[in-house]
Amino acid sequence: MSDLSSNAAIFAPRSGPLARAVDWIIRHPRMFVFLLVLPITLWLGIVYIGALIALLIQSFFSIDEFSGVVVHEFTLKTYGELLRPYNLDIILRTVAMAASVTIAAAILAFPIAYFAARYAKGKWKALFYVGVMLPLWSSYLVKVYAWKLVLAKEGILNWIFAKLHLTWLLDGILSLPVIGGNSLSVSYIGTFLVFLYIWLPYMIIPVQAALERVSKDLTEAASDLGATPRQNFRMVLLPLALPGVVAGSIFTFSLTLGDYIVPQIVGNSRLFIGQAVYTQQGTAGNIPLAAAFTVVPIVIMGIYLWGARKMGAFDAL
Repeated sequence: MSDLSSNAAIFAPRSGPLARAVDWIIRHPRMFVFLLVLPITLWLGIVYIGALIALLIQSFFSIDEFSGVVVHEFTLKTYGELLRPYNLDIILRTVAMAASVTIAAAILAFPIAYFAARYAKGKWKALFYVGVMLPLWSSYLVKVYAWKLVLAKEGILNWIFAKLHLTWLLDGILSLPVIGGNSLSVSYIGTFLVFLYIWLPYMIIPVQAALERVSKDLTEAASDLGATPRQNFRMVLLPLALPGVVAGSIFTFSLTLGDYIVPQIVGNSRLFIGQAVYTQQGTAGNIPLAAAFTVVPIVIMGIYLWGARKMGAFDAL
């Protein structure tokens, strides 16, 4: 009898409109979930998506060439400016850099992730995660400026080449057209190396997670059926780990595509999309052209994400 009275006391309805509203929400789980996600939904809808819509609208305006005032009339003139050789070169340069960093990161990350997934156990796996994540815990600007010193003519990398009597090799690399320069710190090669170092962890973790899902029985069965190690990798391991590679490429490609700090510090004076947006919005005051430049990586990443979803990359995130 005492148990029944205690249960009745626990589930007795509370008085007051607020208490009754809370009780009603608790009895309706769907409403509870809706109210739980409502704040973040409003934040994304108003602040994030609203800002993107405002940016898109700005890109359809133009700027008066004489007064420098933004003309709030719908036009495709600003997008036509993107097709000018100088601006088109900025877009192609940025996409080429993002693609090369992504491919190199995938090549470097795969053996590291494979070793962690197959051979690292216990404390060694914990050490692997710490080693991969440790660079992300330091300041972004500190890492970039540190690489600026490493790649300079008086830096440690040039000193190592000199000690190994390989200065001729470094000079040959720097003499290459387009990607070369006076030193690594003012060349596309240097920009590429810094991008690769900074974004590599974002490729290793998804690939390692995808390889963890690949059963050893599959690779052993392929070997038992006569597959060579190369065939085993090409026909079994790589297709199953490919969603992880694509998932990692989403990070490395998009982050390289929109970055403007690394090219500003390491590299030559040729602009990337991020620098072009900063220059047009800040120095030149051409907000419509800055907005149009910003729409370019959004469109590229939209197409890229659509293709990644088709390949099941989101399952490896």
